[in-house]
Amino acid sequence: MKVNVDLSGVSETALLTLQVRAHEARRPDGIIDDPMAVTLVDSIEFDFAKFGYTRRQDMAVRALAFDGATRDFLRGHPSATVVALAEGLQTSFYRLDDGAVGHEFRWLTVDLPPVIQVREKLLPSADRVAVCAQSALDYGWMDHVDADDGVFITAEGLLMYLEPTDAMGLITECARRFPGGRMMFDLPPSWFAVLARRGGLWTSTRYRVPAMPFGMSPSEAARLVDVVPGVRAAHDVPYPRGRGRVLNAVMGAVQRIPLLDPVRPSLTLLEFG
Repeated sequence: MKVNVDLSGVSETALLTLQVRAHEARRPDGIIDDPMAVTLVDSIEFDFAKFGYTRRQDMAVRALAFDGATRDFLRGHPSATVVALAEGLQTSFYRLDDGAVGHEFRWLTVDLPPVIQVREKLLPSADRVAVCAQSALDYGWMDHVDADDGVFITAEGLLMYLEPTDAMGLITECARRFPGGRMMFDLPPSWFAVLARRGGLWTSTRYRVPAMPFGMSPSEAARLVDVVPGVRAAHDVPYPRGRGRVLNAVMGAVQRIPLLDPVRPSLTLLEFG
């Protein structure tokens, strides 16, 4: 029996990203192995067609980028805590908990109560996964993080939906509270955020992308070292290869050509000192 899911606003984007990953995971030549995403979609009663065309790779590629950076950190810190801010219906824990990085790391999911309720209904429980049903901007979640063995914070698909002062405040507080930790986030370029903010992004006649108050180019992200106390390094993370020679050639060129910096999205890994 399927579970009816009713999310709204920014939280509804969790269903969009889930559908994109599941579509990709179902393909025989899919770039991501995500059986849990497929199971989730098959368990949810929701009109996914409202999102329009979802047979695309972008969100699967993004998920692979976050998986790769998290896995790299866990190889050096096998007992670390991973904090997934605004995790939505991501299934990252289940992809990473495959033995390649061991089974010692802990996980903290932070999201709003309606999303947490869906996760608790549909996802299998795990002893190493803790939950905070609250906004990422309610810094109380930080008190639940055991930082003794390292902290890796992910903000996948989050910061663009925050006001600039809130987004920068979150980064600043993470740097202050977790020296030695890392934080990874993605952001659209400013022009894309402006377009979304003006209501100009529709994926179908029935779905408009929520407003994005915040955007940042890779060069702007690199300057966080000079702007945010406690940030000792900012890395421009390359996107993993997708499917198709043309796509990979275009993505590679966009990331290599400095003149295109203002128009491409940023994928940033911060190191806290």
